[in-house]
Amino acid sequence: MANIKIFEGKNIRTHWNAEKEEWFFSVVDVCGVLGGSERPRKYWDDLKRKLQAEGSQLSEKIGQLKLQSSDGKFYLTDVFNTKDILRLIQSIPSPKAEPFKMWLAQVGSDRLDEMADPEKAILRGAAYYRQKGYTEGWINQRLQTIEMRKELTDEWKERGIELEKQYAILTNEMTKAWSGMSVPQYKALKDLKKENLRDNMTNIELTLNQLAEVTTTALSKQINPKTFEDNKSVAKQGGSVAKNTRTDIEKRLGRSIISPANAKDKQLLEVKAEES
Repeated sequence: MANIKIFEGKNIRTHWNAEKEEWFFSVVDVCGVLGGSERPRKYWDDLKRKLQAEGSQLSEKIGQLKLQSSDGKFYLTDVFNTKDILRLIQSIPSPKAEPFKMWLAQVGSDRLDEMADPEKAILRGAAYYRQKGYTEGWINQRLQTIEMRKELTDEWKERGIELEKQYAILTNEMTKAWSGMSVPQYKALKDLKKENLRDNMTNIELTLNQLAEVTTTALSKQINPKTFEDNKSVAKQGGSVAKNTRTDIEKRLGRSIISPANAKDKQLLEVKAEES
């Protein structure tokens, strides 16, 4: 689940493209590991100009993705997939090249293992959250929501939803229906920027969001929406079911369960029974 891989103690920023089923790697980070330069960006800029001057086809394969930098912000970053990173390595004279190739092969192997046996992905996900300091109770809840989210996005894909923007709109409609806030408003309440909203939800919030997603999935399978507007309507209906549950809980507790708590204080994300 983490988008950071470690090679010999150094971070390599990565991105897994589920649709293409391939990894993309930050070229600057790879140059920093193999080039031995204290200025990996300049090293990559010089190498890129050299490749372009030589008419290398590799220079035409450079892509860009927004990856998180050390300052916490996201910037467009040059990336290569595994195949092209291996081709790039041939242009970098380094004794670390062969171990790095083996490392890339292991990264790919780990991902294939997870696809064949999802339990391994779950175990890695749990380890990632433990490293971040989340409680075991919260982790168990979060992992369940990840599976439910995948079932929902698979269902949307079956209904012809393909663009990332469309997924975001449907998620926003569903979230607004159950929480009373759009995703941007919800994130603002929790003082979030680029962080994942679900990673900053309390266990009660996760449960309600999961209910909205499970209900939306079930309704979609039954209603079989044909258009994007139909899918929006189903998402709102699924969210409304969770809203009714939220209203009932809040009536019994005498307080709102929409919390401004975020992962900066992870203990606050696990609401104990006695706190209710």
